[in-house]
Amino acid sequence: MIAKLFSRRQATLRATAMPEGVRAYAIGDVHGRIDLLDTLLDRIEADDRARGGEPATIILLGDLIDRGPASAQVIDRLIALKAARPDTRLLLGNHEEVFLKAMDGDRQTLRLFTRIGGIETILSYGIDRATYDAADYDELLAMMRERVPPAHIDFLNGFEDIIELGDYVFVHAGIRPEQPLSAQRPSDLRWIREEFLRFKGPHEKMVVHGHSIAAEVEQLPNRIGLDTGAYSTGKLSAMGFEGSERWLIQTGG
Repeated sequence: MIAKLFSRRQATLRATAMPEGVRAYAIGDVHGRIDLLDTLLDRIEADDRARGGEPATIILLGDLIDRGPASAQVIDRLIALKAARPDTRLLLGNHEEVFLKAMDGDRQTLRLFTRIGGIETILSYGIDRATYDAADYDELLAMMRERVPPAHIDFLNGFEDIIELGDYVFVHAGIRPEQPLSAQRPSDLRWIREEFLRFKGPHEKMVVHGHSIAAEVEQLPNRIGLDTGAYSTGKLSAMGFEGSERWLIQTGG
């Protein structure tokens, strides 16, 4: 589904534009849905070709893993995408942060990881459910370190915290209101929710984010939310940006 975003409400949004000659697509939280990611990337590729010019930058807003069934496969897909399209940029989500900390051996974080959708990630690396259920945390960490390729850890460790393009700033969760972008803490960029979502005033730039699920893409005067709960709804959402134009590309939900 590709839709132009024309509505009376759009007239109330702040004037925003990308740098001249830059086109970008931002993709919301994938959460292990390789099927949806493949479909969406195909639609983005077709849309990008149809618009002409140089290939666009693709931005992943974080939370690639957990909850859905194919986190390992999503990481493989995006490693390949980054190799084919070096301008691809990826933001570290809170789920990637927890995964990396768990893999470093933090036992408390490993417990948290298994409670927030990490079980599905563990299974995607070829550990069967019976083996998972029988393992204690030390055994589980040992199995994960054996099965998770070092290339996946290196890839995730290279993700960014914040991306600024023209009048837009792309982050995973949001920003702390009334703090300059240069002073934002990585913990807020990956975890903030209600303080950011409730804030109605202007930000330094239009914030494009994931992290907080909504039934539809949210376009508000100070932020654009692209997390439409792909892992459970089947709706993975992306937005294209060029000049002062924005358009939506989605899988079905």
